[in-house]
Amino acid sequence: MTNRRIPLGHGRTLDCSGRTLVMGILNVTPDSFSDGGHHDEFGRALAHGRQLVAQGADILDIGGESTRPGYTPVPADAEIERIEPIILALAGEITIPISVDTMKAKVADRALVAGASIVNDVWGFQGDPDMAKVVAAHGAAAVLMHNRMSENAAIDIVADVRDFLLRSMEIAQNARISLDRIILDPGIGFGKTPEQNMILLHEIDTIAALGCPVLIGASRKRIIGSVTGRTHPSERLAGSLAFHTLAAQVGAHLVRVHDVGEHVDAMKMVAAFKSTKQARA
Repeated sequence: MTNRRIPLGHGRTLDCSGRTLVMGILNVTPDSFSDGGHHDEFGRALAHGRQLVAQGADILDIGGESTRPGYTPVPADAEIERIEPIILALAGEITIPISVDTMKAKVADRALVAGASIVNDVWGFQGDPDMAKVVAAHGAAAVLMHNRMSENAAIDIVADVRDFLLRSMEIAQNARISLDRIILDPGIGFGKTPEQNMILLHEIDTIAALGCPVLIGASRKRIIGSVTGRTHPSERLAGSLAFHTLAAQVGAHLVRVHDVGEHVDAMKMVAAFKSTKQARA
C-alpha cells in the first residue's frame, strides 16, 4: 500500500499505509438489520464498545440511526440522545479514533464536540448541505460513501460510483477539506444488485485510483446471504470474512465490520501473505 496517514485533528493521525484497518461497528439503535436492539441501552453499548476495542478494533464507528433497507428515519435530536453519551464516555477512556455514522450535520457537529474525529456519511456530503462545513470546521476526517435510492441493474455501476465520489470529493475541496482527510467507500449493498456488489469488489483499485484510501463494508449484508444462502445476518460471519479478505488482498485500506476479533486476525493473515510475497519478489 502507498503511504497514507489521515490527519484527524489535535495532532492525531490514522495510519492506512500498512495492514488493512478494522473499523468496529457499534449500533446504538433498536432497528439495525443485524444487531438492532442489542446495544441500544447505555450500559450494553458501553460494554460492547469496550469489547470491540479489546478485540483490536482500529476505529470505533458509532451510529444512532439504522440505514438498512426500509429504515425509519430518526430526528436529529433523538439520534444525538442515543450516541452522545456513548461517545463522551468512550472518548475519555479509549485511544483509538471514534467515527460517527450519520447523514445529519447537526448530529455530526455534536458527535465531534463530544470526542469523535471522523464522520462516516452514507450520502458522501451530498445529503445534508451543511455536512461538509461541519467537518471542515472541526478539522475532522470523513468517510464519503456512494449511495443510490434504488437498484438499477442496467447502469455501469463502476462509472456511477466513480462519478458520485468525484462529486463528493469536489464538495469536500470546495469546503476546504483537504483530500488527505478523505476515505472513500463504494457503498456495498446500498442501491446495488448482488452482481454489482461483486463487480465493485473486483474494481477496488479503480476507486483507489481517485487518490484516497478505500473502505469496504459488507459485514453480514444481503450480498453475503445471496451468495452463501445464509438467511439470517448472524449466520454470515464466514462469508463476511471471505469478502473482506478478498477486498484487503485487492487494495482495501479499511473494512467496517461487526465481528472485530475475527477480522483483525484475517487482516493480519493478509498482511503476512503480502509481506512474504513482496520479500520473494
